[in-house]
Amino acid sequence: MSGHSHWATIRRKKGAADAKKGAIFTRLAREVVMAAREGGGDPGMNIRLAMAVERARAQNMPKDNIERAIKKGTGEGKDGVAMEQLYYEGYAGHGVAVMLECLTDNRNRTVAEVRHLLSRGGGSMAEAGSVGWQFKKAAFFSFSMEGLEEDKIFELAINGGADDVTFDDGVAEIIAPVEQYKILSDSLHAIKIFPEEAGIRMLATNEIEAEPEKAVQVLKTIEALEELDDVVNVFHNMKMSDEVLAALESE
Repeated sequence: MSGHSHWATIRRKKGAADAKKGAIFTRLAREVVMAAREGGGDPGMNIRLAMAVERARAQNMPKDNIERAIKKGTGEGKDGVAMEQLYYEGYAGHGVAVMLECLTDNRNRTVAEVRHLLSRGGGSMAEAGSVGWQFKKAAFFSFSMEGLEEDKIFELAINGGADDVTFDDGVAEIIAPVEQYKILSDSLHAIKIFPEEAGIRMLATNEIEAEPEKAVQVLKTIEALEELDDVVNVFHNMKMSDEVLAALESE
């Protein structure tokens, strides 16, 4: 399946921006709070919470922060601010479709900020359903292959129900149906693999190409969206060709 290749590569190139741990921890904590509020505070019984905790650990969020967020979600914490999960659809310029996963305590603020950044980048918001059909949900895992054998990882992934496994630049990426997430997560953990990224992603079913210069403009809009406190994930359908990656590196 296309649409996920080079994901880890792009994330590594953006490492400097992602070093803003404060903003990252804020978003991750909100995910944990929301998951615990909806399904309870036991990750073993709440797969959404298990994914949120796993993402938090992958970003080295302190254990105390995670536990505090869980208690906040289950009502044991002192702060009772109501959070809601929202999905927005739109275009980030040059016809590139985007799906935004948000977690917020003020949807008016969130939609205004998202609309402003999309408009500034030459794009626009879209009505619910007008973009979403171009994506499908899938379980996603990404981790370093250091000290690992490709054949063994491939076998583990296929036995766990994966649709696709790729190895690129020392990084493995596994794509699987959503319902296989826990099986694959448990299988990886059993052999002491803790993915740098793991969760449910919206993968484009049909990518579009953009000239490198235009692609970089779109990526700048996407980065600006990702920096919003209320935005958890931004998914897009732009093909990340080698030419685009080269243009991104030169920025």
